[in-house]
Amino acid sequence: MKAMVLNEICSLEDNRTPLNLVNLPDPVPRAKEILVKVSACGVCHTEIDEIEGRTPPPRLPVVLGHQVVGKVKDTGVNAGKFSLGDRVGVAWIFSACGNCNYCNVGKENLCEKFKATGRDANGGYAQYMTVSEDFVFNIPDVFSDSEAAPLLCAGAIGFRSLNLTNIKEGQSLGLTGFGASAHLVIKMATYKYKHIKIFVFARSEKEREFARELGATWAGDTEEKSPEKLDCIIDTTPAWKPVVEALRNLKSGGRLVINAIRKEERDKAYLLQLDYPEHLWLEKEIKSVANVARKDVSGFIQIAAEIPIKPEIQTFPLEEANTALMELKDRKIRGAKVLTID
Repeated sequence: MKAMVLNEICSLEDNRTPLNLVNLPDPVPRAKEILVKVSACGVCHTEIDEIEGRTPPPRLPVVLGHQVVGKVKDTGVNAGKFSLGDRVGVAWIFSACGNCNYCNVGKENLCEKFKATGRDANGGYAQYMTVSEDFVFNIPDVFSDSEAAPLLCAGAIGFRSLNLTNIKEGQSLGLTGFGASAHLVIKMATYKYKHIKIFVFARSEKEREFARELGATWAGDTEEKSPEKLDCIIDTTPAWKPVVEALRNLKSGGRLVINAIRKEERDKAYLLQLDYPEHLWLEKEIKSVANVARKDVSGFIQIAAEIPIKPEIQTFPLEEANTALMELKDRKIRGAKVLTID
């Protein structure tokens, strides 16, 4: 099979083609696994974190990609949840132990043995992949393969982030950054809450224009003060500056939810501008998002199909994965980027 493979950790400032197109043996499903013939795979900033070593794969080489859509091509022994030809999705959650204190209460995203698709196991930047049938999701017919791919991470992690804000009807929500996840959050939030006000902070005027098109009450630069203090904010960026600026725009008792697997080092010094009375006092909260649980993926797919949420996408052939990654790194973003696989 064809696959785009990461052979070594590197800086994308120095190496703009970190992935190599290779031919690998087709994987064979083991017991309770299925073989997925991949048709589409979303491109996520977490792949950049993997390539640059902030959340490094435990073994190299590895096939990246954790927003995978395809059809069941084969099944292993005792795998009976899906039939050949079923259209399925695979998300960031590749597996968890299943019997720890976290897994037993539906929080397998916190499991110490959590494994991530495309990091701890080969993912979807390839023609085929294998995965446990217990960590596979049905894809509703309302979505094309390419539309469904971003729902599996950008959408699911946005769903978890929105739930963690504890937002209520009539309150105000801020979004810092306006890429793949945030553009799905705004669609979901305006559907769930009829009287919500959404304020978007983004460096790019194109992103701000896009946010207004999707119903943002206001959109400004990262350093701008919002017209009013906000009840909660979701940070979807890889940087530290938006965190500090977001805290300044929170109401007393407000909550900032950081929707990121890792943060980059380049602007970490911005944290030195943190001023306790302005940014943290009066019981403001900061909460991180760790991975996703299966209920986040299935829950978001369900609500996305009901609305329906159709993500804005830009597609690239598998062979152009490096181009898609570099555009993401360079902040050339409108919606989500998706690889299509023959």
